[in-house]
Formats: sequence, structure tokens, C-alpha cells
Amino acid sequence: MRDADADADPDPLVAPEPGPPPVATLVRRVPVGAGAAGGLRGVFLHVHGYNDYFFQDHLARAVEDAGYAFFAVDLRAAGRSLRPGQVPHFVEDLREPATDLSVAVAAVRGLHPGLPVAVHAHSTGGLVAPLWAHAHRRQRLVDALVLDSPFLDLNSSWLNRTIATRVLDAVGPWSPLAVLSAAPSAYATHLLAANGGRWEFDPTLKRPDGVPVRAGWLRAVRQGQARFARGLDVACPVLVAHSATSGPDDLANPLLDEQDTVLDVEQIARLAPRAGPDVTIRSIEGGVHDLTLSADGPREAYLSSMLTWLDDRLGHLGRSGRRPGPSR
Repeated sequence: MRDADADADPDPLVAPEPGPPPVATLVRRVPVGAGAAGGLRGVFLHVHGYNDYFFQDHLARAVEDAGYAFFAVDLRAAGRSLRPGQVPHFVEDLREPATDLSVAVAAVRGLHPGLPVAVHAHSTGGLVAPLWAHAHRRQRLVDALVLDSPFLDLNSSWLNRTIATRVLDAVGPWSPLAVLSAAPSAYATHLLAANGGRWEFDPTLKRPDGVPVRAGWLRAVRQGQARFARGLDVACPVLVAHSATSGPDDLANPLLDEQDTVLDVEQIARLAPRAGPDVTIRSIEGGVHDLTLSADGPREAYLSSMLTWLDDRLGHLGRSGRRPGPSR
């Protein structure tokens, strides 16, 4: 699917970069069994994070087995949507991927009219999704929001975060493509089956050597995190899940397969309630950064907990996908 970025206001200090128009790719899984017979409970849309794309077939199968139609979206300049001439994952405003999310939700609602829609968003996607849901809270575009290890703050000290934000505000508008850091991802390296991990994925789309962090992108992230920290009013129920512990992103870390080595889980737990009035927080012992890619035990615990929560929160919705009573 293609869309023009109608919501983003261009920064007048930054000359637009020429390049191909943005593309977002909707990945569809056709349900079988109960779903094929018309017994669907709802629609589930997965949104990936940074240095990521949709490849988690096991997530799709679990969701389908639970009675939901499964979809995923590869956002602009990411995964299947990356085009020649584009900088991977680069945006200067989180309203850009949020526009892709709006288009994807409209598409899945068009394919399954009347069914409730749940958005499942990971890491940077887990920051974009609540900001998007808050911005569209009066339209009630989504009926439940699941955030898998959302990127709510930088994994660094308060002083470093403050300094970094001030530097980004000065540098970002003038040199948005400036590389701030570039390092291999021990997390992605460890996950890849070719390196002895448990998951098969395309290393050109989820790169063990990492994707450079650029000033314009990180500035957009910091602006989004600041907005989240001030408090949102997401109108639907929100589930925020994270690993029980964090650790260093280092192949020498003996707990690399049992911790979030990308984000600080204490920050996630502290900030999560600011998403809105109805937030549930779950800690998954032994989970990794993407809880759906954890070892068997924690992965099953996460999927079971998440699907049970969805059934509880969406089960009272009728075929219209709307809650009784006045909208907020």
C-alpha cells in the first residue's frame, strides 16, 4: 500500500531529500478452521521496531489459533518496504510511520468490517502506536493496544539523556543524516539461526551488524518520548509487557537469552502508566527484547498472557467492534 505523508509538517529548516515515494507493505495471513468459517473474534495487526520487519510466523500461527485474523505491516523504509535510495528506517517525524499505521488499520477494517482490531507493537513501533492512538482517540481507530517492550526512553543515565536531547535539537534539523552511533547488535546476532540462534530471518532486513542511528531519527524519537512522558489519553485498553530484567548487549553476557539487552525495563515499567487510564503491565521472566522471540517458556508465557488479556478486553465487543455507551 502506498500513502502520501499528509499528517507530517515538514521542518522548514530541512530541505527535502529526493527519493522514491514512501511505501508500506501489509502482510496478510489468511485464517483457516474457525476463522475461515466466519467465527473470527477480531483482527490482530503487528507493528515491528527499529532494525526489524515481520518474520515471526509463530506469532501469526498463535494468533490465528486463538481465532484472530492476522496481519503485519512493514513500515516505510523498513523490511519489504525498503526501496533503493532510501535510508533504512529513517524518518524525521514519528507521524510518518503513524500515517502508515492509519492506512494499515483502515485496510484491515475494510477486509473485516465489524470486528474489533488490536494493534500489537514492538520497541520503536511500541512508541509510535500509543502516540498514534492518542492522536486518534476520538475516532477510536483501535480497540486494544499491546506494547511489546516499547521504546519509551533512552537506555542511558538521566544526564546523558538530557545532554543527548539538547545536542539533537541543535544538530538534528541541520544534519539529520549524521550518524550518531553504529555498532553490531549482539541481540540480533544471537537470535539468528545461522549463528546458532533459534530464529530464521533475512539478515539484510534485520541486520546483526546493526543499522546506524542518525540524528534526525533519534530527534524524532526523543520528541515522541517527551510527548509520551507528559502523559497520553489512549482511549482503548493498553497492555504493556517487558522482560523482568535488562542486561548488556554483549555476546559475552551469559544472560543474553534471558534479558532485554536493548532497553531498560525499569524505565518501561515506570513510564507505561502514562499511556492512558486503562493500562495493564506484565513482566515476563526470562524474556528477551522482543518477547515473541524469547526461549520456549517465556515466549509461551507471553503469548498466553497476551491472548488471554485480549480475549478479556475484546470479548465484550459485539460484531460492530464498538463498546456500549458514549464515546470519549
